Amino acid sequence: MRVTTSALKPILVVEDNPRDLELTLAALKKCKLSNSIIVARDGEEALRMLSRRDPETGWPTQLPAVILLELNLPKIDGLEVLERVKSNPAIRHVPIVMFTASYEESDIMLSYELGVNAFVVKPIDSEALSEAIRNLSAFWASLNQSPTSGFQGLPAPFR
Repeated sequence: MRVTTSALKPILVVEDNPRDLELTLAALKKCKLSNSIIVARDGEEALRMLSRRDPETGWPTQLPAVILLELNLPKIDGLEVLERVKSNPAIRHVPIVMFTASYEESDIMLSYELGVNAFVVKPIDSEALSEAIRNLSAFWASLNQSPTSGFQGLPAPFR
């Protein structure tokens, strides 16, 4: 099944830092993607968004094409969000990019152990940040094919 513009999944940005969020959203806007952008400002809000269910089917609705996830979040941190998403069979296939200021080897290792799809350290320079966002969004929201596109046995929200 080919994805059409009307069927494009949104990009979920999970970021609590107002400046980083502003720069990320500006960079995404520059990319001129057709995907909508959804923002969660903490891990709890992100999990709540991902747990929304269709009242008729009970399946998750509006799953994102990719989640850009900050590691250090209030309420529920990025590692716990990652762990919960990857342990939930209904949503574990959603790609997650840990997009954070941390370059600690332990954070990188644990993120991959929990199933992150990519770990990207946020560049400090705003131009480099824009370039990183452009590259990430072009790949994950446009080029990457979700495994659900080939599963005919799944309910409609996953096809």
